[in-house]
Amino acid sequence: QVQLVESGGGLVQAGGSLRLSCAASGSIFSINAAGWYRQAPGKQRELVATILSGLSTNYADSVKGRFTISRDNTKNTVYLQMNSLKPEDTAVYYCNAQGIVTTNPRTTFDSWGRGTQVTVSS
Repeated sequence: QVQLVESGGGLVQAGGSLRLSCAASGSIFSINAAGWYRQAPGKQRELVATILSGLSTNYADSVKGRFTISRDNTKNTVYLQMNSLKPEDTAVYYCNAQGIVTTNPRTTFDSWGRGTQVTVSS
């Protein structure tokens, strides 16, 4: 079982910055892919950014040039640096991670955190 806990959300004015963290714990052998998603009120959950074990990244067009995803494999933690925030970035941000656990035999996991609220005021 792998648990993900997000932190770093809050209220910020437009143009400001926040850094989200997603800490993974449990019987983790490897995290192959991780990502941040967000869900605004009345909207579907959408992809924000992903990062693979080889450090290749992918971003939604709406956040390119403003958000940066990174990971620290030694801490099993994924980050999302958000700059130049806009009111339309307001949402609950969720972390997702996929990988392999240390059970015998080894199996895969696909876990989600409970989310952290980001509110950007105009």
